[in-house]
Amino acid sequence: MMSINKGKEIAEGSSIPATVAAAAAIVVGGDQRNPPPLSRYESQKRRDWNTFGQYLRNQRPPVALSQCNASHVLEFLRYLDQFGKTKVHLQGCVFFGQPEPPGPCTCPLRQAWGSLDALIGRLRAAYEENGGLPETNPFASGSIRIYLREVRDSQAKARGIPYKKKKKKRNPLKANEVSSSFPIQQP
Repeated sequence: MMSINKGKEIAEGSSIPATVAAAAAIVVGGDQRNPPPLSRYESQKRRDWNTFGQYLRNQRPPVALSQCNASHVLEFLRYLDQFGKTKVHLQGCVFFGQPEPPGPCTCPLRQAWGSLDALIGRLRAAYEENGGLPETNPFASGSIRIYLREVRDSQAKARGIPYKKKKKKRNPLKANEVSSSFPIQQP
């Protein structure tokens, strides 16, 4: 593979313009200065990982990532509730159990269950991508799954809407039906 500097050296002693040689080096070897942009998921995962790392460093005393356990993750999830935008009615609220409350109330705003679930998924992946072992992954702990289930159930009750697990759509094929828009041609 050819680096950008190597391409420029070739261009200096030849009739190939330096810009053409540099462009060829980028095509052949890739541009080291401008990596391809991250996907939305990868960007969120990196941001979440950095946020969690900052949270651990801000603890008194600071917690090293190698010392992090499920209780630190649970504290982080509870800490994030203060930034939530989902109204979760308390048991004594007149709107408890109503999906569309007719007026305002003083119940707290919390992080939505779906947001927390997605966050844990990204952090779980980031932990292992950053050298953590799957067996010691604090984001994969049973206590985290229990917490998420409790949040999901309590938010569903507060809104009066039972949580229903999405079922995977199956398209059973009959023997005589064509399964796609590109039929297999038989000789």
